[in-house]
Amino acid sequence: MTVIAAAAKLNVAPSTLHRWLNDGLIAGEQATPGAPWQIRVTDELRARFTAVAADGFVTMQEATRALGVTRQTVLQRVKRGELEAAHVTKGGKIGLRIKLVDHQPTLFQRNA
Repeated sequence: MTVIAAAAKLNVAPSTLHRWLNDGLIAGEQATPGAPWQIRVTDELRARFTAVAADGFVTMQEATRALGVTRQTVLQRVKRGELEAAHVTKGGKIGLRIKLVDHQPTLFQRNA
């Protein structure tokens, strides 16, 4: 479906979906370069847009502090599937949330 239709179905602004497309956090298709984006709204995608963040999800600022990395590095880890992200759509603190796991390496931590 179009970005506008997908945004209505997911209860977010079209600009949020465009940002997630540009950041590589969700997949989309264009018939030709410059054509409107088409997004396949799946159950998995619906689960990433939620009214309330589940346990273990923190704000982007908290994630960058906990991991000792930049926002861009956190987004790259989400894109690679190393971290899980969700977008909270209701309440006083809407926006991106990152799920941190105990074994996630920080910037200066060596992998064993």
